[in-house]
Amino acid sequence: MSEMIESFKRDLAEVNWRELKIHLQRDAIIVVALGLDLVEVAVAVADDDKNSVEAWLAAEELWKPTEKQLETWEQDEDRSFRMLIVQPFILIQDIQNA
Repeated sequence: MSEMIESFKRDLAEVNWRELKIHLQRDAIIVVALGLDLVEVAVAVADDDKNSVEAWLAAEELWKPTEKQLETWEQDEDRSFRMLIVQPFILIQDIQNA
């Protein structure tokens, strides 16, 4: 487990919307609430921890981007996000106002 955590910590990247939006075509983007630890979420997804993921979904702390979010992000393609890849998903946190 600690190897996975360390790997995700190394892979944690800051990218802009321009670099992320290509992943919309395959419906891969999952938004992670700022209150959650992105690495912790990535580990849960990678481990198929259904209890944690379902709890975050129910609490609306994980979601697919909304139309309103997409419109906002399209207007500012330089908007910054934290990102981790957990195949087949791209987990992102909008850090513009963090």
